[in-house]
Amino acid sequence: MKIVISPAKSLDFETKVPVDQHSIPSFLKETERIQKVMVKKKPRSLMKLMDISASLAELNWERNQNFSLPFTPENARQAMYAFDGDVYTGLDSYTIAEDKLADVQEKLRILSGLYGILKPLDLIQPYRLEMGTSLRIGRKKNLYEFWKPILTNALNDEMEDGEMLVNLASNEYFTALDSKKLKAKIITPVFKDWKNDKLKVLSFFAKKARGSMVRYLIVSGAESIEDIRGFAEDGYQFSREHTLKEDQPVFIR
Repeated sequence: MKIVISPAKSLDFETKVPVDQHSIPSFLKETERIQKVMVKKKPRSLMKLMDISASLAELNWERNQNFSLPFTPENARQAMYAFDGDVYTGLDSYTIAEDKLADVQEKLRILSGLYGILKPLDLIQPYRLEMGTSLRIGRKKNLYEFWKPILTNALNDEMEDGEMLVNLASNEYFTALDSKKLKAKIITPVFKDWKNDKLKVLSFFAKKARGSMVRYLIVSGAESIEDIRGFAEDGYQFSREHTLKEDQPVFIR
């Protein structure tokens, strides 16, 4: 089983990392190509490109100027501890037992606009570059066109025919994979809450649930669709009644 999730805009490079283990991203050459484009952009250009405030543009201009190789524990940190959004609140990386780190490293992949695809212990430096950003890289008109064949081939190289790929990424990031060419059986869990007597996907809660699902799958050693349906964290339960497609199991609360 492999699991894919999105990165987060929020970063934490301050909290002490609980482990020494680390790895290096697989596509740093591609990252360098993108970074050479980004480093030339002034704050005003970043504001327009990423639709962000002046202060965020200034911060990310500084990040782009400070990008340097090689990555070391002194100038970078492991991705699973660096990202700090709602998904990562659910994952709660800092409390994952050390004897489960090998499983996390084996099963979890983080899709990224700058780094392409990351293992949890891959070192990264601070950045902000969403996959949906309309950034031309050479002859590629955007990041989707740039990354899609690279990331699809990378996952296929890691997986056996029919192996399960649990998609817990947002649409923005999962679109960076060519799902028709993936040789995996793709399972996309859906998390819904009752609101005003209707079941709805509420973004904040769904993101946190995706992280909780990642943690559950790894800690429990889940391998099958039945194991996935056994997820019962944060008040969610699998609902056979509301599951219309086997590959899109619905969890409600």
